[in-house]
Amino acid sequence: MSEIYNKSKQVAQTQAQYLNAAITCKSLFEQKMKDYGCAWRILRPASLTDQIFIKAQRIRTLQKLETKKVDEDEVSEFIGIVNYSTMALIQLELGAADQPDMSSNEVMAQYNKHALAAKSLMELKNHDYGEAWRDMRVSSLTDLILQKLLRVKQIENNQGKTIVSEGIEANFQDMINYALFALIHLKNQSQP
Repeated sequence: MSEIYNKSKQVAQTQAQYLNAAITCKSLFEQKMKDYGCAWRILRPASLTDQIFIKAQRIRTLQKLETKKVDEDEVSEFIGIVNYSTMALIQLELGAADQPDMSSNEVMAQYNKHALAAKSLMELKNHDYGEAWRDMRVSSLTDLILQKLLRVKQIENNQGKTIVSEGIEANFQDMINYALFALIHLKNQSQP
């Protein structure tokens, strides 16, 4: 009985930590929308894939460096991965625009829809994998994001066609979830 209680308690903790990390990402996205509007709507999905790749590659480099020349850390880059992956999901659904074409409310409705879909996927996988992410290193989550990006690039090069593999959307959702798990780990490491 105590095993069921502990598992249930851990799932509830994951839900709360995931929500806190997701709120941080969404808040920054909303603030940037106020500064820039939805200029990102002109980006084609492959451009967003490359932007996410740059962020993931930077995280991997930061994890290897002893000294850094720019005062930014992994946290801001993982937040960027969450937000750019969400943008990519929106672009996959709506297509790229020639000009910014959405109000803040329309963008946030899309953001919330795709964030909820990623969270639902996390809950299903987390159930099946039994909270395995908790025993993973942030560096491993980074590598998994990079692997997903290479997969997406290959699918994009194949004009979006796959034979037996999951499509681009599922890969972006996984990247969102891996980045949020990394943010949870980094927050836990920074707390005394």
